[in-house]
Amino acid sequence: MPDLSARVLELVASGQASSRTEIAALLAAVPSTVSHVVAQLLSHGLLAEEGTDVSTGGRPRKALRIGGADEYAVAADVGGGHARIGVVRPGGALESVANVPFALADGPTAGLQRLAGLLERLADDQGRAGLRGVGLSLPGPVDVEAGVVDLPSRMPGWNGFPVAAWLTERFGLPAVVDNDANCMAAGEQSVQDPSRRQTITIKAGSAIGAGIVIDGRLYRGATGSAGDITHVRIDAAGDTPCSCGNTGCLETVASGAALVRILSGAGVAVESTADVVRLASDAHPEATRAVRLAGRYLGEVLAANVNFFNPDAVYLGGILSTLDPFIAAVRSQLYESCHPLMTQHLAIEPVSLGADAGLVGAGQFALQRGLTASLEELSAPIPQSTARKRSVRV
Repeated sequence: MPDLSARVLELVASGQASSRTEIAALLAAVPSTVSHVVAQLLSHGLLAEEGTDVSTGGRPRKALRIGGADEYAVAADVGGGHARIGVVRPGGALESVANVPFALADGPTAGLQRLAGLLERLADDQGRAGLRGVGLSLPGPVDVEAGVVDLPSRMPGWNGFPVAAWLTERFGLPAVVDNDANCMAAGEQSVQDPSRRQTITIKAGSAIGAGIVIDGRLYRGATGSAGDITHVRIDAAGDTPCSCGNTGCLETVASGAALVRILSGAGVAVESTADVVRLASDAHPEATRAVRLAGRYLGEVLAANVNFFNPDAVYLGGILSTLDPFIAAVRSQLYESCHPLMTQHLAIEPVSLGADAGLVGAGQFALQRGLTASLEELSAPIPQSTARKRSVRV
């Protein structure tokens, strides 16, 4: 039952479950089967059991956790000009979080060298014995299985670079690389109400992306590109050229980069998305109007996805989602454009983890990959030569 064992580890590591009962409910699995899998994982030391979980009556339940009390991952959530780094514990607890400069334009080798050095310092401070893996969130399309960035439009020199393999060789541990919106969606899912099983998480920053969760798990699609709403064509964009090489994409009218271009063209002194946010936060008329329009355009594209997917929740993340006018415009457009059945119980709210959502997701992916690697080692068949040696009597 390797697949079920991996799912159990995933739920406990992410903090979505801490008891056999919760695991069985989330996986729709037979309780006796879950108990058997948990017992095996306990015997191998991949899970541990301690204390009691909150009980609704009857016999108190023991709480499950990842086996080693000191286990953790180091992770980084990379943006265009900075990276957020930190230590991620099972359940999503963060330590030693910091923002550091990071220039995507410098290319992968120089950038990863510096980033790896910073992550190694975090690991040294925590103690290398507990380090399970390394997680990296990147602002571009990622082939997760291959661990490479795939045809990014804003990451010169990164296309096809073996990022995960580079990190694995550097640290000697499993490394996971994923898209920033996917990491944000996974991180947010780990702390949200588990009854919200179908969700869309938007990252609205310099660019726009979306992470999709189906039945409580991140959905990547056939080629790992699910949620790429940024290149959906929208009438308001006209024939404006997009970074993808096409014209009229949502990114050209609703992203932070688009707002910088639009406001600069109107004579407003802005050089970055952060400048736009600062002006809108101070109620600058032109910036506020541009932010509202961006939210409305995003809501227009998002409405088609909500009508099609019928999610429990839409979470809004990224720096633009720190602005009330942006969130209000998205929410208004969804209520206007979606069928009432779709919005009747739909939660539309900012990500509860704020700027840490992507970091938590990247760290959780790394922890899960490290635990899965340990599980695979335990499940690997014993080589015949080794088996014969073990059978020899002395």
